Amino acid sequence: MPAFAITVDFQIAPGKMDAFRVLVLENAETSVAVEPGCLRFDVLEPATPGATDRVFLYEIYTDRSAFDFHLASAHFKAFDAASRDLVVSRTVETLTATINAKS
Repeated sequence: MPAFAITVDFQIAPGKMDAFRVLVLENAETSVAVEPGCLRFDVLEPATPGATDRVFLYEIYTDRSAFDFHLASAHFKAFDAASRDLVVSRTVETLTATINAKS
């Protein structure tokens, strides 16, 4: 059965990248550590020096209910509230993921 995946593309407000990075990395680390259904939570940034203030998340959960659990968690709600004024825009996409693991 495919897993549930989500991507989030954030455009960060000018001068707010450092503050946002602290919050999003803490949210990612906590999600993987305490949510049994969170299989992966990657935080990606442009590799090009001087690129725009952008952060892209790639998250994989066992299923939609595991993602709903994430959205209801105290650490996500704290991240969402604290980061709201740091973000210009965000684009969210839900996907299915076929997980290929090395043995």
